[in-house]
Amino acid sequence: MAQPILNVVGIVVADMPAALAFYRACGLQIDPSADTENHAAAAPVNGFTLMFDTHQVMLSMDPDWVPGSGGHRMALAFDCGDPAGVDRQYQALIAAGHTSVSAPFDAFWGQRYATVRDPDGNPVDFFAPLA
Repeated sequence: MAQPILNVVGIVVADMPAALAFYRACGLQIDPSADTENHAAAAPVNGFTLMFDTHQVMLSMDPDWVPGSGGHRMALAFDCGDPAGVDRQYQALIAAGHTSVSAPFDAFWGQRYATVRDPDGNPVDFFAPLA
């Protein structure tokens, strides 16, 4: 029997159009028709897929499901290629009205790093090597 292969991360979203707009602004390819669906997926990147499900989908699979509370439930990180790319991505998302967690900074671990909240409050990191 073949071993399972991790190649999908799912995010539960309260507002599908808002969530998809945020992730499109991060460079993911998501069909515009997905905005009206309760389940959506971004085009695979490097063999990895990001999927989105509304609260309604979660409740249809588990009637006892409740949204998490007390902090973020997942974190994603996008490689921006170079330090200037981190700054550009951060500024574009902030200009679009998203909330900053941490402005771009040079981290002691050798990366330019910034964090912005998605529409559901999840932190999304943007990074690039300093050298």
